[in-house]
Amino acid sequence: MAMLTKHPIQIYLDKEQDDALRRLSEERQVSIAALIRESVDLMLSKLSAENDPAWDIIGIGSSAIADLGEAHDQYIVETLEEETK
Repeated sequence: MAMLTKHPIQIYLDKEQDDALRRLSEERQVSIAALIRESVDLMLSKLSAENDPAWDIIGIGSSAIADLGEAHDQYIVETLEEETK
């Protein structure tokens, strides 16, 4: 017997949500379940970024180098090359 890769869940939607999902399902020619999974993935991806502790470090430092954000790899390579001389 094949193992389920998806787990069943029961949810209750407002009539407007149900109607909108049914219309979108027909327009896209995908199942309502696929639309719900896509919506959950989108919500979780946004939550993950918002809750990532790394976001707290953005903007805490400053540099006189104008293009540090774009060219950081090059600056790292240059620094490592200088250190290994």
